[in-house]
Amino acid sequence: MQSIMIVLFGIAGMIFGWFVYSKFIAEKIFKMDDGFITPAHELNDGVDYVPTNKVVLWGHHFTSVAGAAPIVGPAIAVYWGWVPAVLWVVLGTIFFAGVHDMGALWASTRHKGKSMGALSETVIGKRTRALFMIVVFLVLLMVNAVFGVVIANSFVANPTAVLPAWSAIIVALVIGQLLKRKIPLVPLCIVGVAVLYATIYIGSGAPISLPSELLGLTDKANWIVILFIYAAVASLLPVWMLLQPRDFINGMQLLVGLVLLYGAVFVVMPDITAPAFNTQTVVDTPSIIPLLFVTIACGAVSGFHGIVSSGTSSKQLNKESDGRFVGYLGAVGEGCLALITLVAVSGVMLAVSPEEWHEIYSHLGAGSVSAFITGGSNLISNGWGISAEIAATLLAVMVVLFAGTTMDSGVRLQRYIIQEWGDIYQLKLLKNGVIATFIAVACCLLLAFGAGGASGSGGMIIWPLFGSTNQILASLTLLVISVYLIKLGRPAKFTLIPMSFVLVMAFFAGLIKLVEYYEQGNWLLVSLDIVVLVVSVLVMLEAWSVITRLRKDNATHKQTQ
Repeated sequence: MQSIMIVLFGIAGMIFGWFVYSKFIAEKIFKMDDGFITPAHELNDGVDYVPTNKVVLWGHHFTSVAGAAPIVGPAIAVYWGWVPAVLWVVLGTIFFAGVHDMGALWASTRHKGKSMGALSETVIGKRTRALFMIVVFLVLLMVNAVFGVVIANSFVANPTAVLPAWSAIIVALVIGQLLKRKIPLVPLCIVGVAVLYATIYIGSGAPISLPSELLGLTDKANWIVILFIYAAVASLLPVWMLLQPRDFINGMQLLVGLVLLYGAVFVVMPDITAPAFNTQTVVDTPSIIPLLFVTIACGAVSGFHGIVSSGTSSKQLNKESDGRFVGYLGAVGEGCLALITLVAVSGVMLAVSPEEWHEIYSHLGAGSVSAFITGGSNLISNGWGISAEIAATLLAVMVVLFAGTTMDSGVRLQRYIIQEWGDIYQLKLLKNGVIATFIAVACCLLLAFGAGGASGSGGMIIWPLFGSTNQILASLTLLVISVYLIKLGRPAKFTLIPMSFVLVMAFFAGLIKLVEYYEQGNWLLVSLDIVVLVVSVLVMLEAWSVITRLRKDNATHKQTQ
């Protein structure tokens, strides 16, 4: 029964966020204007800059930012107890993530679709741009390298997910061509989702696996190579051909999944067996503050979202007011996924008693995706009468497709960053899309196999840095938006307050991890952590000097009036 109260609390909060808070921010603070010519129209090139229907763009944005993170983060953080996790997901979505995502999209749209890294030069200064883009590139490198491992692991562990995952690409290519020929969106959506779910049903009985060893590599390593080859090709295709339709279909597939999961909660009304606040944590468990706020990133607030908002989404925005639908509602969708994940890993569908739950969650990091798939599939099976095997395949495919769309967008975003560097430093070679993509993929594979050996898991070596680095990036994105608002003479407290909170939590977490890496003798992580912390301090100092100057100028202007 407790699960329904969690769901009702979350839904009420999301409704308030969408109908009240986001409308206030969009109209009164950002002052979105449909008379403004967006980069999609001004710079329309048919490849990256393409005016897009807001529903289709929402699908792209949502599935690009979601990935597996709104499942993984909450499924881990519930170890501290479901109450703090639920509060952070709901309040973070309303007051942090929605404003962050919508703000990055709006600010980038106002500056010809520039990424947050390039935009920081215009808003703050040249030195900030160089520092900012270091953090952005590092985050993208981590996301792409690790999500390759996540998908490969899922393919090896759930071979029934392989057929539907790759079938989704074929469905997307067909839909992209039909949309280009002005075929109505609604019937295409219905047919596309139906075909995708048909392949899930077929795939549940037709597992596909690679040989355990091929060309001197394991099956997981070969999947990683295949995935990066695909991502390289996909990142060079026009967005309308694959990226938009694939992400849209995946978004619709998620909506169906959310309906099944949320509907099952109201049918089954499961009790919560996880503790509200876990008092039985193992001795070495890190403190909930600040680690909760970097463990749950996607689903509350995430710096990676700002990269997507200012990378691919801002280049496809048809009109400025669509930014609220795409940015804020994308964050709400992710918050809903994080919330139902918490229900799935906290209730009797995962563990029938508190004692059994503690056995599954024996330490921080236990459970994770496997707990979500087990709890979620049992929930769907009990609520809708679907076999547990098909339900498990459905959720496994959902995880794989989300991770895949994030990887697609991530490689494309890395290409944008490298091309922006070519633009900034007048290096013609880097402006070439093919060369920039090759460099992006080469960096990811070098990390994967150079640091990880034949397993291809090198990204996991620096992944522990992701939590604090990603949240520091979120705070820096909110900082850039805040400075831009101050320059426009508008209130900045709605972005400065969440920026300050996230920065303190992320910086504190970074320091804790720095001590941990030092004690472990992990000098690579020590070095990278120091770089991120120093860069964040320097960006803050640069921004503070600009804010101080702006305030003095405003005060002088008022005195002379």
